[in-house]
Amino acid sequence: YCQRELPGIAEVLRAESYKETPTAVLSRGTAGIKGKTIIVNFPGSVRAVRLCTRVLIPVMEHALSMLHGEGH
Repeated sequence: YCQRELPGIAEVLRAESYKETPTAVLSRGTAGIKGKTIIVNFPGSVRAVRLCTRVLIPVMEHALSMLHGEGH
């Protein structure tokens, strides 16, 4: 389980996926923090995972810095 949710990550992944596949709105995607780890559940298809990875990579460095107390 996650100690804190990161709903923005799941929302943006779902929104970007929707642009390519309207059924992405049915995704049960979630993201959160446990300890010093960010957990993101990705969709089931390889194509969707590639898309979500491209969306997520640019924000992960900042997210991890914040998680480790480095701030903005």
